[in-house]
Amino acid sequence: MDSLTQIVLGAAVGEAVLGKKIGNKAMLYGAIAGTIPDLDVISSFFTDTVTALEIHRGFTHSILFSVIFAPIFALVVLKFEKYKNFKDWTLLFFWAFITHPILDAQTTWGTQLFWPLDIRLAFKNVFVVDPLYTIPFIILVLLAMFQNRTSKKRKTYNNLGLIISSSYLAITLILKGLSYKKFTKELNNQNIIYSKIATKPAPLNTILWSANVETKNSFLIGHSSFFDKNPIEFSHYPKNHYLLGNLKNNEKVKRMISISKGWYTINKQNSDLYFNDLRFGTLSMRKNAENFVFKYKINVDENENVNFIEIKKDKNDVKNLMSDLWMRIKGN
Repeated sequence: MDSLTQIVLGAAVGEAVLGKKIGNKAMLYGAIAGTIPDLDVISSFFTDTVTALEIHRGFTHSILFSVIFAPIFALVVLKFEKYKNFKDWTLLFFWAFITHPILDAQTTWGTQLFWPLDIRLAFKNVFVVDPLYTIPFIILVLLAMFQNRTSKKRKTYNNLGLIISSSYLAITLILKGLSYKKFTKELNNQNIIYSKIATKPAPLNTILWSANVETKNSFLIGHSSFFDKNPIEFSHYPKNHYLLGNLKNNEKVKRMISISKGWYTINKQNSDLYFNDLRFGTLSMRKNAENFVFKYKINVDENENVNFIEIKKDKNDVKNLMSDLWMRIKGN
């Protein structure tokens, strides 16, 4: 999830663990701890694109990280804080650390919660930024913050924030199930033979959902709002995996394919090859749009070393998506 959401969740967890004893400091430390797992993005400055993608939401988003580093951070804090209970500080950092990847596991990218096992949990029931999850949570945490640390209202507001946000996540799982049923029914109605389907919410909401569908030679992407009255239209994207040629045996290409879980297409522009990660769709609601959220140029140097270079997103595409998104949410 986005940094603001993780800060709010961390603050609420810190308050739940230690707020009654140290007041708003518990929220502060919880908020800080809630952002620490995302420091793995620093790796992108020191490694190649593929390695950075593999590291992202890896070790720092694992149970192992939470278990090892919670007591370490507790020892650090004990050196300058007046409250000296090691167990309480360890619990604060542990729960702030572990709830971060659990929340991230609800998104499309997912997390390696069980690192070093190569298992990435990705339930794909919320978008990385979801106002319906975050805004009520922020309001309730702020209300708790301005209450006395021993006040019953403080505990009530904070608990409500945790309960409402968690209940919303549970509701999104139900909505995901309903959207999945709708997509599979539509695929059958259109006599589309497919081998795999993955559904996820469109940006900023859980009313409009998208589906990636794998067929023999191509992938389909469709959008479905719970307000739709007409059949779902699917965009068609040829796999074009053959364009990789001998590159398909390259170790770095294999790793990139593994990262995408096989949801990728290859296209050629002039003499350049591009790798499109379909898991995150396109920056458009238009049919057969090709401005993929994550698109990489495959660069092969004179020594036949392969590098993936991420193509920068067009700001105009993002602006247009916001307006198109609202229209599409209202139904087709």
